[in-house]
Amino acid sequence: MAMQTHKPDLAPGFSNINHVPGYQVPYGYPQHAPGTYQGVAGAGSYGFQVQAMRVPSELAVPPIQNQPVVKEGTIWMPIPPPLPNCPPGLQYLTQIDQILIHQQIELLEILTGFETNNKYEIKNALGQRVYFAAEDTDCCTRNCCGPSRPFTIRIIDNLGHEVITLQRPLRCSSCCFPCCLQEMEVQAPPGTPVGYVVQNWHACLPKFTIQDEKRMDILKITGPCVACSCCDDVNFEVKSLDETATVGRISKQWTGFLKEAFTDADNFGIAFPMDLDVKMKAVMIGACFLVDFMFFEHAGDNQQRVGVWQ
Repeated sequence: MAMQTHKPDLAPGFSNINHVPGYQVPYGYPQHAPGTYQGVAGAGSYGFQVQAMRVPSELAVPPIQNQPVVKEGTIWMPIPPPLPNCPPGLQYLTQIDQILIHQQIELLEILTGFETNNKYEIKNALGQRVYFAAEDTDCCTRNCCGPSRPFTIRIIDNLGHEVITLQRPLRCSSCCFPCCLQEMEVQAPPGTPVGYVVQNWHACLPKFTIQDEKRMDILKITGPCVACSCCDDVNFEVKSLDETATVGRISKQWTGFLKEAFTDADNFGIAFPMDLDVKMKAVMIGACFLVDFMFFEHAGDNQQRVGVWQ
């Protein structure tokens, strides 16, 4: 009888965005080195588990770490081996083409309306935590500037190392002032810029450019005219520079009426090519956080922006 492979389910919150998901490639199989997108479709699925052979203890060698790590009840993604020319901590991104960003609900914020630092879980398609992200902003800035506030978001891996730092300066939140639009710097490791997310002026649509560390344009992001999440997902398309080909997507996912109405805890899905440069994958994560704060973070009056003019 032929052995049937087990195909793992996607994590809750992923929606069908016409993108073929890739699964975690077992260690020992060829990995995509960081590079530019070559138009390769999904890398296929590997759902089997290799059974370890029993060998004499004197011949045994330490196995490569290839099992999920459980820490304090949370299942973390297996620790990949370091890769050449890859910033430390970003090797996780070489093995995934979809991630889910889940904002944690803050009880104090719900009960009092007092804005607290946002915290996020970043998971892969199997529901394993890849990173944990936490905002680092002082109390006065959070509650006076609201969603327009400048912030630093620190992203750590399962070893507790800060591997990505996102920095957003204080900028204008309306396209009425095209000379001072939104921007975010992405650092990996902290202190080393790997890319930028820059808002582009447009009369109707949310538009952004993803740049590398040399400020060279790499990708474009285009959102809907009305970025309102009402019983459906809101999609921001990631496109080539000439905007003729879609290479990825950032989706704000509908989480239900009660959660949408009474909290600003959002779920986002990000899809990108498996062989996209890991630095650009990290910048796309930064773009997701910028989109969240610009359009889906509730202000002090519990109002939400729905477009570039509001």
